[in-house]
Amino acid sequence: MVGLTLAVGSPRPFLNAIGERERGTSLKGQIATREGSRPGSAEQRLKELGIQLPAPPEPFGTYVEAVQTGNLLFLTGMLPTEGRAAKFIGRVGAELDVEAGCKAAHLAALNVLAVARKHLGSLDKVTRIVRLGVSVATSGDVREQPKVADAASELLQDVFGKDKNPCRLVYGVASLPLGTPVELEVIFEVAG
Repeated sequence: MVGLTLAVGSPRPFLNAIGERERGTSLKGQIATREGSRPGSAEQRLKELGIQLPAPPEPFGTYVEAVQTGNLLFLTGMLPTEGRAAKFIGRVGAELDVEAGCKAAHLAALNVLAVARKHLGSLDKVTRIVRLGVSVATSGDVREQPKVADAASELLQDVFGKDKNPCRLVYGVASLPLGTPVELEVIFEVAG
């Protein structure tokens, strides 16, 4: 099991060129802007951050990954999976520490982006992230769910910009599908 810990007061983690999290770096000056002050598009930011999205996950049961009604795109619960398998298994505070929970949330957020892109054709069609729900499987009296959720929130903010930040609901649960530590639920507002 992963034995890393998240240092209290550590700088906000960011992604390096291969999508790994780094500490102590800043995105200022790294994201090119059009016309000097306007942030780039979501697709442009992905390239500039060096993020390669994984193949979109396929359903593990009888459901679809995304449903659009009007200008809202609802995504099913996104897990930290690669291919058809869970990459992280366990509960934060038992088998996994907070740092591993953050990595799981980051991977689940990458899956969110992959499914949204597959459904929309481009992440540039996202006009707002309406809601982010984060379930964190924990044991005992764990109270670090917001720190775990921040890993997903930060990735979405890095890609879409701070002005599209969603409202958020974070809660601890006893268990999640496939034994994963994190599940994300996202609602996007989309153009066209």
